[in-house]
Amino acid sequence: MSNPVAVDAMGGDRAPAEVVRGAIRAVEEVEGLRVDLVGAEADIRQELEAAGWQGESISMVPATEAIGMGESPVEAVRAKKDSSIVVGLKRVRDGKSSAFVSAGNTGAAVAASSLFLRTLPEVTKAGIAVVLKVGVKPLILMDVGANVEAKPEHLLQYAVMAGLYASLIHSVEDPVVGLLNIGEEGAKGNRLAKETHDRFGDSGINFHGNIEAVELFRGKCDVVVCDGFTGNIVLKLAEGLAERLFLLFEEGASEVASSMADIADSAQGELKEVISQQVQSGLSKLGSRIDYAESGGAPLLGVNGTVIVSHGRSGARAISNAIQLANKMAEVDINGLIVQNLRAKDSLAAD
Repeated sequence: MSNPVAVDAMGGDRAPAEVVRGAIRAVEEVEGLRVDLVGAEADIRQELEAAGWQGESISMVPATEAIGMGESPVEAVRAKKDSSIVVGLKRVRDGKSSAFVSAGNTGAAVAASSLFLRTLPEVTKAGIAVVLKVGVKPLILMDVGANVEAKPEHLLQYAVMAGLYASLIHSVEDPVVGLLNIGEEGAKGNRLAKETHDRFGDSGINFHGNIEAVELFRGKCDVVVCDGFTGNIVLKLAEGLAERLFLLFEEGASEVASSMADIADSAQGELKEVISQQVQSGLSKLGSRIDYAESGGAPLLGVNGTVIVSHGRSGARAISNAIQLANKMAEVDINGLIVQNLRAKDSLAAD
């Protein structure tokens, strides 16, 4: 039996209630899965009792402090040694937990992961990989905020790690990797982009070449890598634009459905209900593609442990999906395969 997944019960705008409900949902959906809820025991117990939980697959791990969303990540990690983030990550380090999930302060989770877990052998800098589903097919973008001052070797490592994540977790065969840039030509961009492009060409990666932002969601690549500063801007822009477009589509679809139903109402009374159901079904499918709750969270790839950071607004469904993602990544030993692949790339480069 694998070790339990440690979950930051105090992290996120809707903690601990939604985190506890998400943990319950996860263990109910995955046979044999166990969860350790890390945080204030009294608060966690209250939420477990409110949910009517009486099982044995969820345990509590005490942590007397919590890191707030607005706190300085590094300072908070150093000052709050008994915070739910620090306690949870130490359990991963010590082999007591198979993975860690937090919807709390992302910067603190990244800082604490770097401090207590360190990076994997062959990895210089960890990065966050996020799945974007608003295009022709899902796109994995890495990095989206962990490393804002990247070097070419970092981006090459991101390509390998994100490629394995695409293959092992999202069943993408031989993922195509692109380098985010301001133009398709290899000579375009700043020094980082040019040097990285040259390295990718000799790496053995299934390299598409440079890809512009306008092409991101047209299905040309399965993985796109960039520095964390650029990636975070792309992520936030994509999230905001998708939410706004969904609202506009919802408004327009409702108006069309209402007009069509009004026309047919006198002759075929059931048509209005049918149209309404079709519209709601379409909106639901569209919503699931842009809903962060579907993926649950984003892995911090490159640290010596499995860490998932979730959206601060995560509800029970998002937390459940994040826990299940963490469990799956730990089970397939993606970190071991990352080290093997990076060592193989280094060996080829040396030859």
